Amino acid sequence: MIYCKDSNSDAGHTAPRSLPDSTPGTNPTQENAMSDQNETAVVDNLMARARIAQADFAKDADQARYDHAAQAAAWALMEPEHNRELAQLAVETTGLGNVSDKITKNHRKTLGLMRDLATARTCGIIREDADTGITEIARPIGVVGAVVPSTNPVATPANNIINALKCGNAIVLSPSPKGIEACSRLLHYIHTEFDKIGLNHDLVQMIPPPGTKARTQRMLELSDLVIVTGSQDNVRRAYSSGTPAIGVGAGNVAVIVDETCDLDQAASKITASKTFDNATSCSSENAIIVADAVYDAFTQALAKAGGTRLPEQYETDVVARLWPDGKLNRHVLARDIGVLIDALELQAVTDSTTRFIAVPTQGIGKDHPLSGEKLSLVAALYRADDFSHAKKIATQILEYQGAGHSVGIHTGEPQRAIRAGLELPVCRVIVNQAHCFATGGAFNNGLPFSLSMGCGSWGGNSIDENLHWKHFMNTTKVVAEIKADEPTVEDIFSDYWDACAR
Repeated sequence: MIYCKDSNSDAGHTAPRSLPDSTPGTNPTQENAMSDQNETAVVDNLMARARIAQADFAKDADQARYDHAAQAAAWALMEPEHNRELAQLAVETTGLGNVSDKITKNHRKTLGLMRDLATARTCGIIREDADTGITEIARPIGVVGAVVPSTNPVATPANNIINALKCGNAIVLSPSPKGIEACSRLLHYIHTEFDKIGLNHDLVQMIPPPGTKARTQRMLELSDLVIVTGSQDNVRRAYSSGTPAIGVGAGNVAVIVDETCDLDQAASKITASKTFDNATSCSSENAIIVADAVYDAFTQALAKAGGTRLPEQYETDVVARLWPDGKLNRHVLARDIGVLIDALELQAVTDSTTRFIAVPTQGIGKDHPLSGEKLSLVAALYRADDFSHAKKIATQILEYQGAGHSVGIHTGEPQRAIRAGLELPVCRVIVNQAHCFATGGAFNNGLPFSLSMGCGSWGGNSIDENLHWKHFMNTTKVVAEIKADEPTVEDIFSDYWDACAR
């Protein structure tokens, strides 16, 4: 029996629209309801097909079947010609990022994920513990719905697809409007690989264009699990859809540079991270907080690495051009540095060595947009009195935007990183690394490879770790009886009673 959620549910339908010329005798609200049903019928159909395909995929499955499915999806992207074509298509259709960095991202993120998955057991009995008497069995979730952003229209859906298949699931994607063509081409290559190993194309599908809120909402309602990377509006809709959901919070990374660090290395790593894929990553540095004792020396090192510090009087003009009419200028989002310089009219204070712009400021909050995420080759530059003041600035920035995500620190004092972890509202403290390369997992740190970072309760998320394969499966626990382990009341409370008596 194939389980399907109630297809007659009207939750998520768009509000009734006024019709200028209703047919006599027809209730306009009924007409609109029928229109909404037609709009979402295509989603009902593909979700039903996904359920049938998933049930067949999981029936009598072994680990090899799931592994080969994940490898097929990974190779569909990592095959060099496919990777280049998909990277070019992503930049052409979204206008975000640059081709060479997207090729690198597609390759390394997928390779790293496959490394993480290589020994992961996701089918059948995965753990037996004689001490507890518990045997764990991996079980698929079913059909995963994934909402993916235009900033990573290939790498992010591929990551979700691979994780879903590795755990025995089907997956349906809702790409952003600008990402539809790249996502569609990715699925074409995945289906081609599926044909080589006899897998059903319906295991991996996407909502066909035109993508609409009604169709995405319907997918959210009919999925068994929803994964949302992108706008916070989408995250909130997912959490309120009635389906178990994993959403990730907004990024707005602040990085602290203290007086004990290697300034040249810090400048080089920050520049490499900030400029990668034209700052499309949620893990790109948006604020650089520098200790006063090394502020001038660091900004000189930053200039050598390609980060041009503007004169302080330029802040007002930059804000006006970066946020015309109070909204972020879409013409400079994730664009090449030349486009940015022309748009902000900064030719007089930049040169051919400029790779990104650092704007000195001290303002934080809604009246100071430089303190928020900019999705461009612009970073806010703060001068801190000392490390304690730097932490305070970072906290204020995160509380305004980006709480829970991550903070970077360049320091020669390891305990300062621990203090940041104890005191700042973040789930990750990235130490002496290029932030956007490190936060989503790297070959030289222990975080799982991912393009979606959970932000915990600080960011309004259900997870506080990098999204990874364990989030894509259920486990059943078979519990056997073991020797009883029952303490006395005195065993539990004796220390407390002694403390009360003192």
